[in-house]
Amino acid sequence: MNYILVHTTLPDEDAARALARALVEANLAACVTVGAPVESLYHWQGTIENAREVPLTAKTRADRYADDAAAIVARHPYELPEI
Repeated sequence: MNYILVHTTLPDEDAARALARALVEANLAACVTVGAPVESLYHWQGTIENAREVPLTAKTRADRYADDAAAIVARHPYELPEI
């Protein structure tokens, strides 16, 4: 069986903790790590933006990736979440 790490970032600690809990409760991840806030610099809608974000890393099986990605998109506050 192959295992993977699924990474995303969220706008704040509350959103990160809520998504982490949802993934674990749905058995989509064995463990989810909520990291310390970071500063992200990125292109968005024709401009360069920067924001404080909270990284989240889910430990899961490779065969669950599609379910994990769908769950992240469904619960994520961003229009286009990083996965």
